[in-house]
Amino acid sequence: MARGKEAEARKQEILDAAEALFARKGFDETSTGDILEAVGIARGTLYYHFKSKEDILDAVIERMTRQLLANARAITEDESLPVLERLTKTMLSLNVQSAIGQEVMAQVHKPQNALLHQKMQARLLQGVVPIMTKLENEGIRQGLFQTDYPAQAAEMLMLYSSEAFDALTPQSEEERLRRIQGLIYHAERVLGAEQGALQEAIFNIFRNLEA
Repeated sequence: MARGKEAEARKQEILDAAEALFARKGFDETSTGDILEAVGIARGTLYYHFKSKEDILDAVIERMTRQLLANARAITEDESLPVLERLTKTMLSLNVQSAIGQEVMAQVHKPQNALLHQKMQARLLQGVVPIMTKLENEGIRQGLFQTDYPAQAAEMLMLYSSEAFDALTPQSEEERLRRIQGLIYHAERVLGAEQGALQEAIFNIFRNLEA
């Protein structure tokens, strides 16, 4: 058991070092030698845990995805916040703002890494949709929403918000404002909410992100 814990600790140490290097130098400019030097291990130890640098990136993405889901779950469970605020915060919590997050997403968006992108998006959908559906059902009980398809609504909103407001998506301030307004307009209709119901909640979240 102790040996297993040591192996897992070493694996996380490798991932920590790789994340820091990817964020500082970029994935393409980071070599396995850089990672070996940062952790202070032999090449055989690295290959015991990971077959290649791409395998390390895959593990970094998986760990990041778990953290995004944990953040989303924590938001939805905070009952001190109104349902509308929790819902919009959950959608926007899927955007990565850190240096390593942006570097990872830059790699994921490359054509040759399409499979990684698909895998990450599928994992997020699988984890977040049930969380958002639970919130939507709470909103339905409170009379805020009217929809027979809460899970499908959650999926559509999650896919749109994660792509439209990704830190790597080039857009002017005018385009960003237009997308925010579009998100409000369509979210209210997808969820069967009253017109203007999501206006304040969504704009407040974006103001907080920009602060």
